[in-house]
Amino acid sequence: MEKQVFERWDGSQVTGSMLQEASQLFSEHYGVWGEHAAQLVGEFAKAGSYVRLNKRRLRAEYLPDDTECSYVRVTVDGHLAGNAFACRWAYNNKIGLMSSHPAACVAAVKAFGSSIDTIRLDFIEEYAKGIMKASLIRYIKDAKLRGSLFDPENASGLVSSVDTGFWVDHTEPLEALAWVRDMVDWPLGDLHDGHEFLLVLEVRHRTRPKSRFTSS
Repeated sequence: MEKQVFERWDGSQVTGSMLQEASQLFSEHYGVWGEHAAQLVGEFAKAGSYVRLNKRRLRAEYLPDDTECSYVRVTVDGHLAGNAFACRWAYNNKIGLMSSHPAACVAAVKAFGSSIDTIRLDFIEEYAKGIMKASLIRYIKDAKLRGSLFDPENASGLVSSVDTGFWVDHTEPLEALAWVRDMVDWPLGDLHDGHEFLLVLEVRHRTRPKSRFTSS
């Protein structure tokens, strides 16, 4: 029987070896560069080659100093199987997600007791700009809001998206999007190259069973 262990650390507790493992997981499994990435990002981003992220960039960009950050991971039989970095800043009782993968959006909404087809787009519209502007994560702060939710004249098919200039291949996310759209009324619109979906949710405090996460 597989042994699964969930663990959480504050950002200051994350060690170099933990970041090295996280870097390896990302670089081997996150995805590959898209068709036009080399032209738009640089020659290193050859189409079909794996997107890589070293531990130095992980520390600098996802666990910045003077920011309340957390790192969560799950190991299966002692091997790193999944992880997440999270940071908190000025906006309390709200959680946001930028992702090109519909499954990540669906999972985030479900984790907070709702479903993707019932999210409040007006809530995203009201808070997205301020939350992103206040972020200490450069990748979030520099992203540009895109879609009809933020520009009624936008007829591109985007609804709630951000232009991140991250030209990762979207073959798998688009396949997932087609599947999700067959199941539910997908509210976030289309997915374009160089873009990601944007979610902003209100956190509703509730009584929960004892957490499965254990701190080291």
